[in-house]
Amino acid sequence: MSAYYGSNMRYGDYGAFLGENLYVILLIPILLLSLWAQLRVSGSFRRFSAVTNGRRMTGAQAAQAVLRAHGITDVAIRPCAGNLTDHYDPRENTIYLSEGVYAAPTVAAVGVAAHEAGHAVQYAADYAPIRLRSAILPITRIGSQFSFLLLMIGMLLYSQSLFLIGIVLFSFTTIFQLVTLPVEFNASARAVGTLESMDVFTEDELAGVRKVLSAAALTYVASLLMSLLQLLRYVMIFASRGSNRRGGRR
Repeated sequence: MSAYYGSNMRYGDYGAFLGENLYVILLIPILLLSLWAQLRVSGSFRRFSAVTNGRRMTGAQAAQAVLRAHGITDVAIRPCAGNLTDHYDPRENTIYLSEGVYAAPTVAAVGVAAHEAGHAVQYAADYAPIRLRSAILPITRIGSQFSFLLLMIGMLLYSQSLFLIGIVLFSFTTIFQLVTLPVEFNASARAVGTLESMDVFTEDELAGVRKVLSAAALTYVASLLMSLLQLLRYVMIFASRGSNRRGGRR
């Protein structure tokens, strides 16, 4: 019997119908949040990149100062190409700062560089969430590479087993983003706390640093929500297909 939306709608079809509508309803505000977060990041960075800090401290100097305040002397600081490509690489024990941060004596550069130094401090302090994030990174990479392929194959071949494996692999991406939230918030908190303790920046400059870092943190929240929504969609599709299969055997 063919399924249609009416009094004869099967449970699985009804669940899929509700699931797709719920997905669309939730997708719109999350997309708007993602867009707003990206605009806030670019806007805050651009605004405070035009504000020179009173000490004329560059991003590289700020990162070095944060490391020194925590007794860390073995982390290298190097420039890298691109815009907002700043990151800490634990394998090389090196902080890479983008062109607009490394040699720039701006409030934005200080904030971004101090944040990346905060990640180095986390590793030095053996901060549990960042160790957990590093531990699940390999399987997260595998999941991001193969989950969509298995989901598509499972969908086309109507293979619940392949579809379930795809969901499990994709879930590691979501878990990684969930663990990333405390890591990023903590790195920013360490950065701001250290900059405050140095007592070399004005309150207005520190407020600018907080705005830059809070805008960046919002992008991680939006990414997590999008990943959770996508995972929920896959689970609901899996459940509805299972219901249809059971219904077809009756």
